Amino acid sequence: MDRFDSAILSALQRDGALSNAALAQMVGLSASQISRRRAALEEAGVIEGYAARLSAAKLGHGFRAVIRVNLRGHGQGREDEFARFVAAQPMIRQAFSVSGDADYVLDVRARDLEAFADFVHRHLLPHPQVAQVRSEIVLKTLKDEGGVPV
Repeated sequence: MDRFDSAILSALQRDGALSNAALAQMVGLSASQISRRRAALEEAGVIEGYAARLSAAKLGHGFRAVIRVNLRGHGQGREDEFARFVAAQPMIRQAFSVSGDADYVLDVRARDLEAFADFVHRHLLPHPQVAQVRSEIVLKTLKDEGGVPV
């Protein structure tokens, strides 16, 4: 990977809908060179895919919370069961197994506090593997950049 690939990746991370012609102008290569490099980056798995960034607030999911979860016990079966539960919950947008005082950290989006409370009380707390739940409601987002540094 060279400086041209880095420039291509930076531009695509900001706007994945850029055409090869637009990228060519930005990077200083021909559209055909961009096309070959882009295909190589996709083939190598450096570019995993393309997606639109949607406005959660405008789509009615402006409430956001971070939930720290501790399981009742540990073992592959228990963690696999919890992972399947997490994968099936559309309100959970990101989930991480973490070190520290929690086993998992969940990024949750909901319509409002009532929908969030319903999720916690009807789905998360009753789960047989969940021992403890601690929630923080996001009051203000200071940075939500996504992606990776290039």
